[in-house]
Amino acid sequence: MLSARLDWGTTYQVTVLELGLACCGVEVMAALDRLPDLGVTAVEGAGEAHVLIVSGTVTDAMLPAVLASYEEMPEPRYVISVGACSNTGGPYWDSYSVTKGIDQALPVHVAVPGCPPRPEALLEGMRALHELVSS
Repeated sequence: MLSARLDWGTTYQVTVLELGLACCGVEVMAALDRLPDLGVTAVEGAGEAHVLIVSGTVTDAMLPAVLASYEEMPEPRYVISVGACSNTGGPYWDSYSVTKGIDQALPVHVAVPGCPPRPEALLEGMRALHELVSS
C-alpha cells in the first residue's frame, strides 16, 4: 500500500486527467480517492493536467478526442495506460473499431496490466511514473 507522499521534485502541482472509457474507469475512480496521499490532484480539464490516464477500450471513433485531450495538456506531460483494453485492445483487439493499444497513437510512459487492474495497481503505476520522472 502506498501511504507516503511522493516527492515529485517539481515546481508545479502534479495533476491527473482520467479518461475512463470503459470498465477500467471504475477501478481508476476508486484509486483516484488515494491520489492526494501521493501529492497528486485530479482535474477536470486537460489544460491543467500533466498526467493523462487512459483506461478502458479506446475505439477508433474516440481516438481523436483522446489525442485532442493529450495535445491540450501542458508540458511536461505523461501518459499512463490502464488495463488490457487500453494497453492492447484487450478482448476486443480483433474488432474493426478498436484501437490496438493507445501506445499506437500516444507515447505511453507506464502501462498498468489487468482486466481490470485493481486500484492498487494504478497506484503502483503512479509510483513507477514517479521513479521515471525523478531519475
